[in-house]
Amino acid sequence: MTIRKIMETKRQKQVGEVVKRNIGIVLQQEGSYIYGASTLVTVTAVKMSPDFNLAKIYLSVYNRENKDAVIEELEANIHRLRQSLAHRIKKHVRRIPEIQFYIDETIDEMYRHSKLFKELEDNNQMGHSEEEE
Repeated sequence: MTIRKIMETKRQKQVGEVVKRNIGIVLQQEGSYIYGASTLVTVTAVKMSPDFNLAKIYLSVYNRENKDAVIEELEANIHRLRQSLAHRIKKHVRRIPEIQFYIDETIDEMYRHSKLFKELEDNNQMGHSEEEE
């Protein structure tokens, strides 16, 4: 038995980009009504299912401690958001995909790692030898 890594097709990537661009605009226009004006939400990635029936939308959330609450607020308004998305992309796709939101913690992880490396460097624990310095 062989294990295959499932790769996105060119069409999945194209449709994902269309959804990403347009859901970003929808969130920019309607987001402040859903999660407040002080919260900043950006779309970092969209992954389409092979049958194009599902769009997994990954978001970065700023200026908000409880990021899961933003996802809950978006899910409570998912019908309205999908309708707005449909209005924008109906000429580009045959079927409007269902949407699911996920937190993308890549940037948070980057900041945590950067902070950790800075602390290690400040405490001379980076493992540099005397010759390198």
